[in-house]
Amino acid sequence: MGARWVLHLDMDAFFAAAEQLTRPTLRDRPVLVGGLGPRAVVAGASYQARVFGARSAMPMGQARRLCPHAVVLPARFGLYQTLSERVMGVLGAAAPVVEPVSLDEAFLEPPSLAGASAAEVEEFGAKLRANVRAATGLPASVGAGSGKQLAKIASELAKPDGLRIVAPDEEQAVLAPLPVRALWGVGPVAEAGLRKLGVHTIGELAAMDLREATGLLGTAVGTELHRLARGVDERPVAPRGAAKQVSAETTFDADLTAMTDVHEAVARMTEAAHRRLVASGRAARTVTVKVRSADFTTASRSETAGTASTDLGALTAVAQRLARAAVPEGGVRLIGVSLAGLGDDPPPALFEPLREEEVLVAEPVAEPARAEEPAVSRPWRPGDDASHPEHGHGWVQGAGHGRVTVRFETRSTGPGRAHTFASDDPDLTRADPLASLA
Repeated sequence: MGARWVLHLDMDAFFAAAEQLTRPTLRDRPVLVGGLGPRAVVAGASYQARVFGARSAMPMGQARRLCPHAVVLPARFGLYQTLSERVMGVLGAAAPVVEPVSLDEAFLEPPSLAGASAAEVEEFGAKLRANVRAATGLPASVGAGSGKQLAKIASELAKPDGLRIVAPDEEQAVLAPLPVRALWGVGPVAEAGLRKLGVHTIGELAAMDLREATGLLGTAVGTELHRLARGVDERPVAPRGAAKQVSAETTFDADLTAMTDVHEAVARMTEAAHRRLVASGRAARTVTVKVRSADFTTASRSETAGTASTDLGALTAVAQRLARAAVPEGGVRLIGVSLAGLGDDPPPALFEPLREEEVLVAEPVAEPARAEEPAVSRPWRPGDDASHPEHGHGWVQGAGHGRVTVRFETRSTGPGRAHTFASDDPDLTRADPLASLA
């Protein structure tokens, strides 16, 4: 049997790159994707922002201090999902089995590359990257090696917007100088233990006696990491199993102190989870609500029905009832809703919905409850998609004091012009983010 070749494709700074693609004015500027609240984190950072130390999963406040001139935009997950589907479509055409890791990365092992030379794999990888760019307009990095570990490392070495093939005769030269944290399964605890033994690199781990490695890391983990350090990786590329649950959660900028606010938040989280449920073509039997208090105490409640359903109203009613039982004394910091017990071919309904008077009780979570404010439409915020009958599709650059500034541009227009309107201008309407792909 010839050489095995596994490829790993990773979209470069995916969320930020999608924003720069559809908003051409931002293409050479630092961009941070995420929330603006005091507890917000960075969901994505462009390479122009990474130069200053900003990165994904960093608190947004810290990222903005590092890169104060960055443009901060809210995430548009519907846009990212659409682009991801296009990427996976290209990969699916290149190989019969694709293993997605996330929206922006996946493994594949094309049968046509079994026993191929490094030059042939390089040609295949170059074509794959070109096809992804043609389908999405976005750059991707591709790595290839004899297993998933090497392919993943190779794609990291290829970034940004590159291609790296690790041939069998150079595997050890590539792996040996890398830090042990580059290996799957090596977290802070394992890294600290290895460091105490003077092991800092993958090459040093590979040189360890197997008994020493298993004595420190355990038989199963130690054996697996020792093999990976030596370039031995026989794990198959396989499609991911169907998700066992779909969920959504949010951490609030200010703790919720009234039950009506909790009910509204639960409804939003249930709706977000429900969208994923419907997109998967399945239904749910179990509803679980997680509530975290201001002092970080977490409580959860679940309810399971005999049959599965996709009825949003019924699922929301159950989630709100569970939330009332889970809410602690004091404010609510986080709420999450998950739908589980998933099944296919759903019947129309299951849970017995609550009566309206049971759902909309304005019961305080903690005394004294704040006065309820009248509902108002959400004001324009930077990053919102907007549409105007004369100027077309655009996005909000700034808003406040009764005015809103919109830059009208899409992927195909090039940098567009900005116009300022009254916030309540009837000609300015909210738009579908997918229109920015036009």
